[in-house]
Amino acid sequence: MKRVLFVCIENSNRSQMAEAFARIHGGGAVEAFSAGSAPSGRINPKAVRFMAELGYDLSAHASKSLDDVDGEFDAVVTMGCGDDCPWIPAKRREDWGLPDPKHLDDDGYRAVRDEISARVQALLASL
Repeated sequence: MKRVLFVCIENSNRSQMAEAFARIHGGGAVEAFSAGSAPSGRINPKAVRFMAELGYDLSAHASKSLDDVDGEFDAVVTMGCGDDCPWIPAKRREDWGLPDPKHLDDDGYRAVRDEISARVQALLASL
């Protein structure tokens, strides 16, 4: 089983959606996690709403700190948080440089969501 960690600052939007897509697209072959360098403590309601459009209940997730995850990872993906995302050991590291969608309009938010889905699929196919 592959272990993947998605990291952003607040762990309320991008990394949460990436974790969800890894679970959706990876099935039983992937153990997916997400965390933030400065977690907000909640999932953005927009993330919940836009993942619900795809049939995924993100309200069951919790905003977590990097201190809450441990172990070895096959891949660690940062979401464009720059220096706010500390180095985490992994066999593979990527930074996707995605914009934080929390202040985007609905179409912009969906575009980021869909980009995350496509990138997660490509990542999982390459592991």
